[in-house]
Amino acid sequence: MSTPTAHTTPEATRTISLPVMGMTCAACAARVEKRLAKIEGVREASVNLATEKATVTFDPRAVDIASLAQAVKAIGYDVPASRTRLLVSGMTCANCASRIEKRLMKEPGVIAASVNLATDSASVEYVPGVTDVSRLIKAVTSIGYHAREAEPGTSRNAHQEAREAEIRSQRNRLILAASFSLPLLVAMAGHTGNVDHPVLHFLNNGWVQLILATPVQFIAGWPFYVDSYHNLRNRSANMSVLVATGTTAAYAYSVASLLAGERLGIHGFYFETSAVLITLILLGKLLEARAKSRTSEAIQRLMGLQPKTARVIREGRTFDVPVEEVAVGDLVVVRPGERIPVDGRIVEGSSTVDESMLTGESLPVEKSAGDEVIGATLNKHGSFTFVATKVGKETALAQIIRVVEEAQGSKAPVQRLADVVSGYFVPAVVGVALLTFFGWLAWSGDVTRALVNMTAVLVIACPCALGLATPTAVMVGTGLGAEHGILFKGGEHLEKARSVTAIVLDKTGTITRGEPELTDVRPAAGWDAQALLLLSAAAESRSEHPLAQAIVRGAQARSATHGQDDAPSGTASSGYGAGTREPEDFAAVPGKGVRARVGGRTVLVGTRKLLYEEGVDVASLEADLEALEQEGKTAMAVAVDGRPAGVLAVADTVKPHAAEAIAALKQRGLAVYMLTGDNARTARAIARQVGIEEDCVLAEVLPEEKAAAVSRLQREGHVVGMVGDGINDAPALAAADLGFAIGTGTDVAIEAAGIALMRGDLRGLVAAIELSEATLRKIRQNLFWALVYNSLGIPLAALGYLSPILAGAAMALSSVSVVTNSTLLKRFRPDARFSPRRLASQGSAG
Repeated sequence: MSTPTAHTTPEATRTISLPVMGMTCAACAARVEKRLAKIEGVREASVNLATEKATVTFDPRAVDIASLAQAVKAIGYDVPASRTRLLVSGMTCANCASRIEKRLMKEPGVIAASVNLATDSASVEYVPGVTDVSRLIKAVTSIGYHAREAEPGTSRNAHQEAREAEIRSQRNRLILAASFSLPLLVAMAGHTGNVDHPVLHFLNNGWVQLILATPVQFIAGWPFYVDSYHNLRNRSANMSVLVATGTTAAYAYSVASLLAGERLGIHGFYFETSAVLITLILLGKLLEARAKSRTSEAIQRLMGLQPKTARVIREGRTFDVPVEEVAVGDLVVVRPGERIPVDGRIVEGSSTVDESMLTGESLPVEKSAGDEVIGATLNKHGSFTFVATKVGKETALAQIIRVVEEAQGSKAPVQRLADVVSGYFVPAVVGVALLTFFGWLAWSGDVTRALVNMTAVLVIACPCALGLATPTAVMVGTGLGAEHGILFKGGEHLEKARSVTAIVLDKTGTITRGEPELTDVRPAAGWDAQALLLLSAAAESRSEHPLAQAIVRGAQARSATHGQDDAPSGTASSGYGAGTREPEDFAAVPGKGVRARVGGRTVLVGTRKLLYEEGVDVASLEADLEALEQEGKTAMAVAVDGRPAGVLAVADTVKPHAAEAIAALKQRGLAVYMLTGDNARTARAIARQVGIEEDCVLAEVLPEEKAAAVSRLQREGHVVGMVGDGINDAPALAAADLGFAIGTGTDVAIEAAGIALMRGDLRGLVAAIELSEATLRKIRQNLFWALVYNSLGIPLAALGYLSPILAGAAMALSSVSVVTNSTLLKRFRPDARFSPRRLASQGSAG
């Protein structure tokens, strides 16, 4: 048992049981215990190796659970945490989101909580066993809101229905409010224009106005009172408090004037002010809700891609079942024009598949037996049968939706400004409103004018636009990215991308294709290139070495486009691959090559050393070998019956558009580095092909040294973005300021990086950075207008230049304008830089 290091009273402490993973012996337990005990605020810590739990008594005022978990992780162990997403209803402004966030953070076991006003959701990370989802929901409902758990990737119907129900409720309240407010507005217009009409006389009667205004105030406006009650009870304030205070003041003043105006020395009715204000605010909230639903259109489209049914083969019979009933191992039939229901592997048939929903790539992909197919992608022409390998929440589409949902529910760091401002804003506005009232009362002695100006201040100052400025732009940006094969794992990664100053590119699988290809066939005198290749491929056909397989694939591809009249003895005239004779006496020589007999001829394929050892003089091949090696290729000598026959070269070829993308990165002023474990000569050859300078090539770097190379660039002052395959490069991805995992389909390791480029194309990297800039530009615009709007509106209202009704209209439209501005981000096209038209114009300009 450790010695307490913080002196707190028992009443001030809290005890929790943290699960700790990774301990192997008593020394591990002691190490965790000592580390926890050193934290300021920890009273007592005890670690049980058998149960893998740490019991910690601490002062929550001095340390939180997130800090305890971080301390354990810092010494190499893990505190497993669960994540959940709650759908929250009843929020009206940024202060509501802040209140819920603070309440969730007070719940024992919660490590982190983020509430998003735009998505009406809360993302919570918590320690299982200390708390659970039901307690989190109770925490939210205890402060006057409603919450329920959202299943990742499967909450579309529930969330959409909830949003539609909210819109219907707001629409009904608006119709009620507008119906009763319109006569009051007509009466006010007639009074202002000095129109004399019996109907206007009737509508200007105080009792008639009371009858018309009361349903608006206490039926249509009742949710404002309920929300205000919960906020004030918890010593907080939000938009509802401002609206309720301002409209109640106008309504109460009018009632007092009607009942005892002469005795109180007040005159005039302001029923139309309170009623029209509520109507305008309800109109603004309805428009805002509709605009917010448009910000999530991208994810709704993704969710709508999955077919409702699948055609499966069971016990020899083919029939349709709901896609939810497809099980791993089921055989599924897909016909032309149908969407593939789940992830799987083709076992029979072939086709072309449109995978643009996953990768953003519009060109269809050829698929045949053995190839992987992804659920929700579109089968174009042929039909095939595949075996289901991933279903339900495990499919690529479900995982993409989960990542996008989490990203849309997260907060970008720039939102901290809005959160801080919103936290102090409402109390400050109430203070300004009171100063306005008493200031006007002292200066003019007119209670009516003081009340009107105070109401205008309260209404114009609602911080709704401020709370929506960042999350709506993040929602549109992350959704747009997902549609183009760019997955942002969170708002912070979306913001960080624009700040990167140096890009480190892993070579294999990032700049290059990641698998060797046959590039050159150079026959010796007296040999034909095709004959040399077919004979070499036959000898290599029994080898499993990647270089051997590259030669075999190259021979198959080339024989499909060449005639077979020149085929050597021992190969079938029908073409390589269909009838090539099996090699005899095959032997693989580790690290050197292969030896085999093909059609009665002895064939050697491999290094110089192999041929020397077999007594073959390779002097005549030396020039070709050296030239190909200078190009960064792996050159192999070929000998037939003891005589040099030629040279084959294999290389990991550069991806199409890699040079184009790197040029675009440089054009943006980014320093571009290449990181590889290959030898320097090969690395420099690849770098020359894609336009990377030699002094920016980091070659012969071991996997464990890649993170150190990234750290070195950071020490030089760079904000580093590391681009890799997300598996071998995980340490470097984690060490970088921002990690980009590049790959295709389900192989993308989104857990290893902040951004996943699903297409496997470096142009997506440029698009991700440009999308980050475009999103941040929208956020800055939104924050600017929200802050300027309030900064100008409050003084104008306080000085009497803004009527409450105009203030209400302006406040209602401010939120709509911010959300609409965010939706304009949809016009941004991440691939615009690489469009054929733009590239053609650049080419002609050059």
